[in-house]
This record gives sequence, structure tokens and C-alpha cells, in this order.
Amino acid sequence: LNGWSAPWRMNDGWKEFHLVAEPVEREVAPGMTAHLWGYNGQSPGPTIEAVEGDKVRIFVTNRLPEHTTVHWHGMLLPCGMDGVGGLTQPQIPPGKTFVYEFPLKKSGTFMYHPHADEMVQMAMGMMGSFIVHPRDPGQHRVDRDFIFLINAYDIEPGAMTPKVATMTEFNLWSWNSRVFPGIDHLAVRKGDRVRIRIGNLTMTNHPIHLHGYDFVVTGTDGGWVPPSARWPEVTTDIGVGAMRAIEFTADEPGDWAFHCHKSHHTMNAMGHNVPTMIGVDHKGVTERITRLVPDYMLMGERGMADMGEMEMPLPDNTLPMMTGAGPFGAIEMGGMFSVVKVREGLARGDYRDPGWYQHPPGTVAYEAKNV
Repeated sequence: LNGWSAPWRMNDGWKEFHLVAEPVEREVAPGMTAHLWGYNGQSPGPTIEAVEGDKVRIFVTNRLPEHTTVHWHGMLLPCGMDGVGGLTQPQIPPGKTFVYEFPLKKSGTFMYHPHADEMVQMAMGMMGSFIVHPRDPGQHRVDRDFIFLINAYDIEPGAMTPKVATMTEFNLWSWNSRVFPGIDHLAVRKGDRVRIRIGNLTMTNHPIHLHGYDFVVTGTDGGWVPPSARWPEVTTDIGVGAMRAIEFTADEPGDWAFHCHKSHHTMNAMGHNVPTMIGVDHKGVTERITRLVPDYMLMGERGMADMGEMEMPLPDNTLPMMTGAGPFGAIEMGGMFSVVKVREGLARGDYRDPGWYQHPPGTVAYEAKNV
């Protein structure tokens, strides 16, 4: 989602990639850009794709202001290629390039991220996905194969750089460093077998929920789950540092919500320690405050739903808490939210956003009359 795969070249039997660790700018969603660290101009970095049995050689050039390394999360490899600074290798100093070489012993879904000043570098967005496809192209075959990493930032309203010392109170919960409505929709053809691969590099778990379907968990960062051990879910909880691959057959057309089920993870620019004002009578108070603070806006007297529809003054480079317009009005979401769009009649290979679903007559909830 919102990303790309790294280019590679063959050199004497080795598949070679090049990662450049460097400061980057990332559009979190339209209206907000963050100053992050990443790879090859983006956070997360490009997805590395290779095939089981390949020998890979990965050049890592450090253009950060401090040293770094790269750990290949979930990979079976020689100890000296594991990327733990000070333990398995020297740190990569600024301006230097190190080389990692290892064979890909198994297929599956993996990640890469620093194991040097990890608190700072991962809080700044340094991470990427690593997919190893089976040698047999018919094994674990699907029609649509998505991947994203869950990451979180604490960026104060009006600011552009994350606070790297934050432990728990993040205010931007993102997929591939994007938040709703900036996250790509997942367009699939009716009848497609769909896989979604998800990695969690935040400091908390995430119950990822898909509407309209049940799915099976087919993989972890430890490898593929044998068919006899797979289990059905509509929500799968992804722990810190874990990956999951889920699969389903897209047999029901529609626009199906796909999101983290922690409610505050589907909001942007959240504040902490905000008092609940539901039911509080503000008569007269708002008028007097507005005389002193012309941009003051009453929040929460009837709940927070109005925040998804009203225009409110915001600092530059700051997103609304809830946003996004759908065919029936404000969607009132932010953060970790997207839409799986299942459609009949999509041309094979043409997965552009098909627009909003056109519901057949009589299939939309409606107002009850005379009750």
C-alpha cells in the first residue's frame, strides 16, 4: 500500500539490492507532511521481493547523521549478517556502505529495520517489508497480494518531526506511514483469492478487523501455517514485532471497512488528557471565550461525531481527528482505516480505484417510518 518494490540486478548468481538510509519527507495524508528517516527516499523503504533459494546481496549506504545497521527480521541467515550493531557487526558509520549476503532458505513474509539506536530510528520511520516468494509459483498462490507495516508517530500539531522519546502516547497511527484518508484502498475482483500481509513495528498490539468476510491466518513471520492448523477470524490480533498473512476469497461485492479495532487508532492528531464534556451546559460560556479567542470551537458537548463534518481551524501541517467523505456523508475515521473494494467486472490486471459501490435497490439500511 502506498509503496513500491526495490529494483535489483543479477551479478554472478547473486540478486543485488541497494538500500540508502537517509532523511526523507513523507506525505502522511493530503494536508500533512512529516520529516522522517527511511530508505531510498521513503518511509517505509521499498519492499524487497525475491524467491526462495535466491542468494541476495544487499548494499546499505548510510546517509543519516548517526550510525545504523539493518536487521532482517524473521530471516534464517548467518549470525554475522543479522544486523545487531555491536553484537554481530560493527555499526555502519555515516557515509559508509556495508554489504549483507545470505541465501533465502524459506519463503514467507518478513521485515527489515535498524538494530542500532532503535528507539530513535524506528520512531523516525526506518523499516521496510521483505517478501520471499515460494520457488514453486503454484504454492500458496493468490490473485491479489497486499502488504503493509503498522507504525506510529507522535507529531505535535503544527510540527513535522516525530518526538522520538514517546513510549505510549502516539497521536498518528499509520499503515506504511500513511493515515486515512491517505491510505490506498484495496481493489479486488469478485472471485479473487486475496492475501493481506501485515507487520507490526509499533509499541502495542493491533486487532486488525475486516468487515463482510471471515478469513484464515495463513502465515506469520515464522513461516506458513499448515492448512490443518489455520483458524477462521474476522479480527486477528497482531503483537509487537509480529507479522500475519490473512487470506479470503472475495465473493461478496461491496466497500468493506478494514481497520484496527482500537477506536483511538482510527483517529488523527489526537490530544491526551482531554476532559469529557458530554452533557455539560455551555450556554453563555462559549460566547465569552470567543470574545477572547476568536478561533475557539466548542468540542464534545454532544459527542465527537461533529468533528468529522465541520471545518475547524487547525495549525499548519495538521490533520483533522476524523475525516474522509463517503457516498453517504462523513466517514468519521482517521489513522488505521482503509476500504477493501470488491467488484464484479474488473478487467484482469486493472485494479485502479473503481469508485464507491453502487448498492442494488433495497440493500441499504433505511429510516423506519410510522413506528
